[in-house]
Amino acid sequence: MVYRRKLLKFLPASILALTLAAGLSWPRNASADPAITVVATTSMIADAARQVGGERVAVQALMGPGVDPHAYRQTRSDIAAMLRADAVLWHGLYLEAQLEEFLLELGDRKRVFAVGEAAPRDRLIAHDDYSNKVDPHIWMDPSLWRSVVVAVRDALSEIDPDGTATYAAGAERHLAEVDRLNAYAVERLASVPAEQRVLVTAHDAFNYFGRAFDFEVMGIQGISTESEAGLRRIEELVDTLVSRGITAVFVESSVSDRNVQALIEGAAARGHTVRIGGELFSDAMGPSGTYEGTYIGMIDHNVTGITRALGGDAPAQGMQGRLAAGI
Repeated sequence: MVYRRKLLKFLPASILALTLAAGLSWPRNASADPAITVVATTSMIADAARQVGGERVAVQALMGPGVDPHAYRQTRSDIAAMLRADAVLWHGLYLEAQLEEFLLELGDRKRVFAVGEAAPRDRLIAHDDYSNKVDPHIWMDPSLWRSVVVAVRDALSEIDPDGTATYAAGAERHLAEVDRLNAYAVERLASVPAEQRVLVTAHDAFNYFGRAFDFEVMGIQGISTESEAGLRRIEELVDTLVSRGITAVFVESSVSDRNVQALIEGAAARGHTVRIGGELFSDAMGPSGTYEGTYIGMIDHNVTGITRALGGDAPAQGMQGRLAAGI
């Protein structure tokens, strides 16, 4: 294929020098050096690798808080990090659309695992913007995210067979946390009155959430943030907000809020008040080192915030009492 020849031509000249360059360091645990190094594309996958791998694994995430994976392109330092790592974990399912060709080519020379592809095919939702592709936002349903945790466990065990017992124990512990999170979400979101179970967000990242927890989901943009929200789409949503008496919409940490503000202004022009119900984490987690900067904290934040904003019952500081400022 043409892109493959281009990439092979590009890699030796520019990357070899980068991989030998000084100053590229890995996160280290204070108590021990890791057995293996892993680069993960998204923060959610990086968190799964840290939870499963513990001190045996040093993990570097390419995409930090507020970064949109749909539009992200690899940098020179990203390429160097991936080549120096023992393995690369990426999501797949066309989430990293701008990285996909590079990652497929990288698989010819590195251990590269598309862990999101482990999700059961019969539970995936068709993609609205691209034919023959699926909605990649499976982390919004904890019961689906379990498959990614298992895939991470298996990948780490393949890379580092001596650590298999450690990875099995780490995965078992983390899966129990994911199951607890799912139970919390089911219980709390069920307390939202049926007529209020409408989630309006910046883009269609919450379809798995809606299916799992019985919410109607409306995104201004499509599944990919690369799609544009036209004036007609905004007018349609304003009509819906007004006619159904919806009073809260949500912004996302990794997507511009300008379209959400347009909804609020459009509703106000028609005499209907709509407020921002809160900021949700969609394609990226919260700041590193915080509770919201973990997968559990990310979904706890979303579930708790949505529940409270739409009239349900949830503790202000979430499932574990750890949400930063309460919601």
